[in-house]
Amino acid sequence: MASVSGHISPSRMSAADRKVILASSLGTVFEWYDFYLAGSLALFISRSFFSGVNPTAGFIFTLLSFAAGFAVRPFGALVFGRLGDLVGRKYTFLVTIVIMGTSTFVVGLLPGYATIGMAAPIIFIGMRLLQGLALGGEYGGAATYVAEHAPAHKRGAYTSWIQTTATLGLFLSLIVIVAIRETLSEEQFAAWGWRVPFLVSILLLVISVWIRLQLNESPAFQRMKAEGHLSKAPLTEAFAQWKNLKIVLLALFGLTAGQAVVWYTGQFYALFFLTQTLKVDGTTANLLIAAALLIGTPFFVIFGTLSDRIGRKPIIMAGCLIAALTFFPLFKTLTHALNPALEAATATSPIVVTADPNECSFQFNPVGTAKFTSSCDVAKSALSRAGLNYSNVEAPPGTLATIKVGEQLITSVNGKDPDAKAQIAAFDKNLSGTLKGAGYPAKADPAQINYVLAIVVLAILVLLVTMVYGPIAAMLVEMFPTRIRYSSMSLPYHIGNGWFGGFLPATAFAISAANGNIYSGLWYPVIVALATFVIGMLFVRETKDRDIYAND
Repeated sequence: MASVSGHISPSRMSAADRKVILASSLGTVFEWYDFYLAGSLALFISRSFFSGVNPTAGFIFTLLSFAAGFAVRPFGALVFGRLGDLVGRKYTFLVTIVIMGTSTFVVGLLPGYATIGMAAPIIFIGMRLLQGLALGGEYGGAATYVAEHAPAHKRGAYTSWIQTTATLGLFLSLIVIVAIRETLSEEQFAAWGWRVPFLVSILLLVISVWIRLQLNESPAFQRMKAEGHLSKAPLTEAFAQWKNLKIVLLALFGLTAGQAVVWYTGQFYALFFLTQTLKVDGTTANLLIAAALLIGTPFFVIFGTLSDRIGRKPIIMAGCLIAALTFFPLFKTLTHALNPALEAATATSPIVVTADPNECSFQFNPVGTAKFTSSCDVAKSALSRAGLNYSNVEAPPGTLATIKVGEQLITSVNGKDPDAKAQIAAFDKNLSGTLKGAGYPAKADPAQINYVLAIVVLAILVLLVTMVYGPIAAMLVEMFPTRIRYSSMSLPYHIGNGWFGGFLPATAFAISAANGNIYSGLWYPVIVALATFVIGMLFVRETKDRDIYAND
C-alpha cells in the first residue's frame, strides 16, 4: 500500500487484511443482533414495559422506544467519530461493542411495569439510548476501516460486506427468536421466554470483544499519524467549514435519507405490518422475513461489486425511485397473500366511522397523561388495534360516533360515563361479533396464506434494500478526506438512518391509525425516497473513481 502522502490508493489486499475485515464484519453482525432484538420483540416489550398506557399508544410508544436508540445515533457519531479520527479506529470498536452488549443484557433482566412501575420504561429507554450511542460510533468506523484496506477498484465490493452485517444481524436475531419460540409454549415465551435472546447477548459480547482485540489499526490512519497529518479538531473541520459541511448535507438529503426509509420499510416496517396489521403469528412472520433475507442478502455484495463498474449513484438512485413507485402495490400484494380473508371483507363489507371530528384525537400520548374517552376515540382505538381499514364521515356536533360494518351499524360509547368500563367492554364484544359475521378474521389463517407469493414480495423489498444500501458505504467514504472521514461520514449516515429511518415504523403506524387506512403510513417513505432521488440526481456527484487519499 502506498503512503498517504503519495495519494495512491491500495491496489492489493493481503490475506491478513482480508482476515481483519472478516473479523470486523463478524463483530458488527453481533452488534446489530443486539440492536434489532428490540424491534423484533416490540409486541412483547410493549406488554411488559408499557402496559400502563392506552394499547394503541403503548405499541406506538414501544416503536418510539425502539427508535430512541436511533435518535441518539448522530450524537454517538459525533462522540465516537471524533475519537476515531483522533486516536484510531480499533479502540473505538472495543468501546462501542462493550456498551452495546452490556445494555442489551440489562434489558433481558429488567423487571416489567407491573413490578417496578414507570421505572421499567424509563430504564428500558435508557438502555436503548446507550445502544444508539454505541451504534452511532460503530458504522462509520467499520466502513472507514474496511474501505481504507480495500483495493481502489474493489472498494464497493469489500465495503458491501459491511452492509450485509445489518441484515445478517437481523437474520441471526430472528433465528434465535424462532428457535426459542419453538422450544417454549406461547404462554412461556410471552411470560419470560422473549427475554432469553437479550440474555444470550452476553455470550456474543465475549466473542465480539475477543474478535475486536485481534484487529490491527487502519494502515492509512497509522501512516497519517506517523506523518503528522491527523486533524486536531475533526468536528470543527468537518462541520464548521462550508466546503465540508455542504458535502455532509448532500450526503444526508441526496443519499442516506432515501436509503434509510427504503431499508426500514423493507425490513422493519414489513415485519410490523405482518404481525400488527395482517395478524400473522409471530413465528410465521419471522420465518417469512428470514427467508426473504436469505434470498436477498447476497445482492448487497452483487450491487456493491456492480457499483465498482458502473458507479454508486445510478444504483442507489434507481433503488429509491423503484421503491417509491412500488411500495403501495407490494404491500397490498402482501395483504392478498397473507390475509385474503381481510382483503375480501374490506371489499365486501367496508367500515365507515361517522363521528364529530372535534371529538377525534390523534391517539398518541407517550407519557400516558391523556385519556382517549370520546365516543370517536373509543371507536377508532378499537379499529386501530384490530388493524382495519375504515373511512371517515363527519357527524353533527355532540353526536355519538358510530361504526358501520357493511350494513350493520354499531353505536360507540362515551368513555366518560360512570359505567364506561362496562359499556366499552360490551361495545368491544358487539364490534368483535359484527366483524366476525362480516368475514373479518381475528388472525391470518395459515391454510389460506400463499407462502410463495409472500416470500417473493418480501424478497423484492429486500432487493430494493440491497440496491440502496450495498454501494452506499463506499460512496460515503469516497466523499470525505481521510483526516476527517470517520466524523464526516458518520453524522449524515446516522441522521439519515437514525432519524429518517429509525422513526419510520412509529411514524407510519401512527399515520395509519389516525387516517384509518392501513397503507397510508407508506406515504412517509415514498415522499422521502422521491425527495432523495431528485436531490441526488441533481446535486450529488459520482465518487467511484475518486482517490480517497487526496486532500488529506
